[in-house]
Amino acid sequence: MKYALVTGGSRGIGRAICLKLAQMGCHVIINYNSGHDAAKETLQQIEAAGGTAELLPFNVANEEHMNEALDRWQSQNPDAYISILVNNAGIRRDTLAVFMSDEDWHDVMNTNLNGAFYLIRRLVKNMMTHRAGRIINIASVSGLKGQPGQLNYSAAKAAMIGATKSLAQEVGSRKITVNAVAPGFIATDMTEGLDEANLKKLIPAGRFGKPEEVAAVVGFLASDDAAYINGEVISVNGGLYS
Repeated sequence: MKYALVTGGSRGIGRAICLKLAQMGCHVIINYNSGHDAAKETLQQIEAAGGTAELLPFNVANEEHMNEALDRWQSQNPDAYISILVNNAGIRRDTLAVFMSDEDWHDVMNTNLNGAFYLIRRLVKNMMTHRAGRIINIASVSGLKGQPGQLNYSAAKAAMIGATKSLAQEVGSRKITVNAVAPGFIATDMTEGLDEANLKKLIPAGRFGKPEEVAAVVGFLASDDAAYINGEVISVNGGLYS
């Protein structure tokens, strides 16, 4: 059985990814920080569909907290290793650069970028030992083209894309692939409050995407069929930007 860890897996895109990986036969480790009820609902949906999963709460931005949680999990599963890592956890603190506080900058960087780095550094060792692994980073169209009011978020996601390409070259010889998925406007709670009617006019597809459409790409990248795809950024944005 393959073990897959999905950060920010309690709702939205993260939940859809958890459901997709469980459907593919993976045992899914659902990470979340504070949304216990939502995470429990994700777990229940997986089990209702015949899959297996468990909850593993920790704050990805806190390396000590993360290590304690993973140490505990490893001690309970001594013969297992996490072969699929999906770095999905993310937050937004949107405002114009001239008004952006240090806290808004660092909070977004710590969760969206540093958290991914901490997990990669921790888990890639076992992947290299077993000569098998999939690392999938959830970036954003903001990291490809930038967005006004998202200096922090765009910078974090652009850095994640650079890290993806770098790591892919480091570990590719060990049969580990590292790719990124860059969603555009996806109908989740993170896009609530946006002017959807006007934004849809910018999207050739004429609509916001669905979390399941992002999850389908993640599922493919996590599969054996994607063994020769490495260091790539796949956009899921309805033609908004390429």
